[in-house]
Amino acid sequence: MSAPLLVASNLQKRFDSRGRTVAALDDVNFEVAPGETLALVGPSGSGKTTAARALMRLTELDGGDIHFDGEDLLGLKGARLRAVRARLQMVFQDPRAAFNPRATVARVLDDPLRIHGIAPRGERPEAIAQLLQRVGLSPDLASRAIHEISGGQRQRVAIARAIATRPRLIVLDEAVSALDVSVRGQILELLLDLQRSENIPYLFISHDLGVVRAIAHRVAIMDKGRIVETGRAAEVIANPQSDTGQALVAAAPKLRHRA
Repeated sequence: MSAPLLVASNLQKRFDSRGRTVAALDDVNFEVAPGETLALVGPSGSGKTTAARALMRLTELDGGDIHFDGEDLLGLKGARLRAVRARLQMVFQDPRAAFNPRATVARVLDDPLRIHGIAPRGERPEAIAQLLQRVGLSPDLASRAIHEISGGQRQRVAIARAIATRPRLIVLDEAVSALDVSVRGQILELLLDLQRSENIPYLFISHDLGVVRAIAHRVAIMDKGRIVETGRAAEVIANPQSDTGQALVAAAPKLRHRA
């Protein structure tokens, strides 16, 4: 395996809930290498989304270190942090919550090109058309409002926005869980195609082991803020060693049957 692009060490995060302290992250450690997909898997409340948000600097940690592309991510501020954000992108579960629903597709894709200085004004329409084609959408969609297109198309636009800045890593937080099964397969194929052609690594957050088996190289199973099992995705899913891993496999009858 290549040297890690991302190294998260001893991540700690606690929240106060109804008069008690809850450990959302408790000594969490993981790495992501170039070109690979690491899946963080676990039941609701296990801490996987908190880990993703901490990586994106959307949630401040109580302790730990994150090194990305050779830099201390938690120590960055101002212009340097904005520069790194171009190389570290995220796709959310529901793109409607991430977009202004009345914004056009062109506006959504123009923003990262403008903010990060990817393309001058005169070249951005062509860059937007190329991004749409890259994710399997017609450039004619650029003039449509976000609320006028389907959920699958919105998620493709979200992926187009993520790759607009030529990122070194993309975090996908339940990015296909809200989609119909047929559309989900198409988006997974798109993500695999992008990874093959551009060597983009993914941190893939999910509770669905069927999806994880289709896309992930390695998996880390989380429960109650801790990583309780890690290994190659196929091996962990076929023969989970932790109670949480066994429960997740047992909850997916097709996976249990295949194993």
